[in-house]
Amino acid sequence: MQLPDCKNLLLKLEGGVLWLTINRPESRNAMTPELLGEIGAAFDAIRESVEVRAVVLRGAGGHFCAGADLKGMMAGGLKPPAPGEADPVAAMNRAFGVMLRQVSAAPQVVIAVCEGAVLGGGFGLACVSDIAFAHTDAKFGMPETTRGLPPAQIAPFVVERIGLTQARRLCLTGAQFRGAEALRLGLVHEGYSSEEELQVKLGDTLAQVMNCAPRANALTKQILLNVGKLEMDAVLDDAAQKFAACVRGPEAPEGIAAFMQKRSPQWAKN
Repeated sequence: MQLPDCKNLLLKLEGGVLWLTINRPESRNAMTPELLGEIGAAFDAIRESVEVRAVVLRGAGGHFCAGADLKGMMAGGLKPPAPGEADPVAAMNRAFGVMLRQVSAAPQVVIAVCEGAVLGGGFGLACVSDIAFAHTDAKFGMPETTRGLPPAQIAPFVVERIGLTQARRLCLTGAQFRGAEALRLGLVHEGYSSEEELQVKLGDTLAQVMNCAPRANALTKQILLNVGKLEMDAVLDDAAQKFAACVRGPEAPEGIAAFMQKRSPQWAKN
């Protein structure tokens, strides 16, 4: 597996964990088309990897992500497309949704560390993580409508994360709130108030992830993501096939033997 060279991301693979840090601190890690492409390339690179078990998403400089780089968008997107030409603004916006789906569907466990600004696109990125931690003082929100824009690619993932009724309230008011409210809404799973506390919780969570068989985790994630998208019998039929594949694969015999022998399974020793 070869990780891509990136200008806007810091990538570090260590002990089965890919630490992916958005590195545009001068703009509070605002999203650009180039950055979207780099995140997509990073997730493409690890899609078939058995070496990478988890991805930790974070932003450099104390901010997760402040959303889209609106200044850059407005500088290049005001001229309407010529007849028959694709709209570059629509294409750029749609690319963000493509990236969010890549992150959401990654076979690895994706963990978001939400601190500082978690706005707009950053809010959406938090919504497609499997596990999210929030600093008490982190600022969450979707301010798009206060800028005259819809949270177009983000809104569907917000509905999936916290439900339609809360998504309507947040999207249609542009309300901003702190980490405690994000925890109450179910947007994030745990809060923290210091780097030391975060590292302890992150370490515990990663240890739990490493105790799970990587292929079983990947297939479980696929089953979960099928709910609501496929008819329930189709979900259950597909799940049964995945279960049978695991029974006949290498992980279940090892996991069951480890349980019977009161030892750790081989994958937990990585």
